[in-house]
Amino acid sequence: MTQFRTEHDSMGDVQVPADAYYGAQTQRAVENFPISGWRLPAAMISAMGLVKLACATANRDLGKLTGSGKNPLDDRSVDCLLQAAREVAEGGLADQFPIDVFQTGSGTSSNMNVNEVISNRAIEIAGGDRMETTKSIHPNDHVNMGQSTNDTFPTAIHVAVAQQIHTQLIPALQKLHNSLAAKASEWDKLIKIGRTHLMDATPLRLGQEFGGFARQIELSIQRAQRAADAVLELPVGGTAVGSGINTHPEFGRRVAEVLAEETGLAFVEAENHFEANAQRDALVESHGALKCVAQTLFNVANNIRWLGSGPRCGFYEVQLPSRQPGSSIMPGKVNPVMCESLMQLAARVVGNDGCITMSGAAGGNFQLNIMMPVMAQTTLESIQLLASGADAFVEFCVAEMTANADVCEAAVEQSLSMCTSLNPLIGYEQAAKLAKEAFSTGKTIRELCLEKGVLDEQALREALDPWSMTEPQA
Repeated sequence: MTQFRTEHDSMGDVQVPADAYYGAQTQRAVENFPISGWRLPAAMISAMGLVKLACATANRDLGKLTGSGKNPLDDRSVDCLLQAAREVAEGGLADQFPIDVFQTGSGTSSNMNVNEVISNRAIEIAGGDRMETTKSIHPNDHVNMGQSTNDTFPTAIHVAVAQQIHTQLIPALQKLHNSLAAKASEWDKLIKIGRTHLMDATPLRLGQEFGGFARQIELSIQRAQRAADAVLELPVGGTAVGSGINTHPEFGRRVAEVLAEETGLAFVEAENHFEANAQRDALVESHGALKCVAQTLFNVANNIRWLGSGPRCGFYEVQLPSRQPGSSIMPGKVNPVMCESLMQLAARVVGNDGCITMSGAAGGNFQLNIMMPVMAQTTLESIQLLASGADAFVEFCVAEMTANADVCEAAVEQSLSMCTSLNPLIGYEQAAKLAKEAFSTGKTIRELCLEKGVLDEQALREALDPWSMTEPQA
């Protein structure tokens, strides 16, 4: 039978599960928002813990926690508060953050959830009773000192987004780039036919094609870096509306410095706290870059899917690894499942960008944006999907792909676009006539040119050399 304890907030008493580290405001939010069952991502909770650690460190160094305010703490209690905040930052007490994503738009419920957990855990570390009614380490007076949800919650979003991009997304994209670049090098000698408008075009090398894919991912890494750079300014220090009421003038700068030291990322205090509190433009910009990464991954996966189509009635220039049976009715069918998985998650991220854009544009009124929890969840979901998808695509698809050299080379001689290299020698119109006649007769361009004596054999051999067509000509 569940046991309860009585907790108190400014609205009165609340019954809270006896073993919970959270308190009254968290419980009210649990009851108010039985919406989706989605909690804030673990990365966001961790970032909130890290922000609380940085805030407590700044307040300690400024002498605020042990000063002459209400209920000053002794040095031991300050250390316990710091330890509790670090535990949350490191993923501890993860089951103590039950509030739904679709909550109060500022994130106040989750901010107080973190404050209450850190408060009660700090009391416990100090040897006290976390079920005490009068909190010796108070969630508002101490854990939330010098702060408002309005500046610390968006600060935590920025910290979480930048961290996850650097620790998860960029490494995954780097692995994908390296894998594609290795295939480009391995397949540099394999000539194949190009395609524009899905129609036959001039030859290129399979390595050149995959080198193009690798470059797309290299540019995606740069875009991911810019996505992280967009959120390096932190709102902390603005408190309720950007004015910095109830906090020390140096507080924002000091918190940013602690966060930079803890993460190795170049976080700084916002240049203008009224902008930083009220608007989430930086997050919209950041996710816009992530959307571009998503559409690139979609494009690369889709191209590889097409190149692997077949095995007998498609292109089949690249053989994709067989991961699972592809049909419940067609025996032996194998599908490009890893390409399809990556394409689906990329589509989800592109859709997420609509949520972020709408939230940034319509949610920011006067001094506060009231769409922040869903913006946090959506952005972090996008990062996680892109990172996990890129990792899986490397391991289960790109790394095991093989080239079908015979298929690649066989199509080159049959291509009508071989006549393109004849343009400088016989002119565009005559070359076009040859292409049309070759198609109607089923002959190759080479066969038709020899038959008609268009060029002597040596000149024709040089003009129709597929390798020379894959490089610029002087």
